[in-house]
Amino acid sequence: MLRACLGLNYHGRMEELPGAFGSSASLALRLGQTVFSTASLLFMCLDVDFYGYTAFCYLVTVMGLVIPWSLTLLVVDAYSVFIKCLPLQRRLVMIIFLGDMILSYLSLAAACSTASVTDLLLDADRSYCPAKLCGRYQLSAAMAFLSWFLSSASCLFNFWLVPSL
Repeated sequence: MLRACLGLNYHGRMEELPGAFGSSASLALRLGQTVFSTASLLFMCLDVDFYGYTAFCYLVTVMGLVIPWSLTLLVVDAYSVFIKCLPLQRRLVMIIFLGDMILSYLSLAAACSTASVTDLLLDADRSYCPAKLCGRYQLSAAMAFLSWFLSSASCLFNFWLVPSL
């Protein structure tokens, strides 16, 4: 148990993959995911007419799933970084990897659909989407893309951690 708390492998060497679960880089990735997904949700929800388009509802739903996932793992990573005693178990890392992978695919799909619908609304006619409103939709899509990028990076880092466990 002492080896697990110290992060030592069976040979007595420190094993830490930057960005993998339980590291300070993972804490930064989770903080970024939480901030960008919350910003995306807020920019989309500032307008009460977002529910008129399925792509916008999809973005709100996905960001509503990403926020608690990222926030929970942010707390676990903070505990691991500051207490320095979180034994890594293969099953736990696999669950986190799969959750990150699923949510990163959903985030990418939501960001792409929101960006394409916003672009279509801008090209169609100004009466469908005033400039101020479409600007908020574009900003929400950009925040969703940034959240996706951090989520996919976290997924890759945790995937690279799995073989060493």
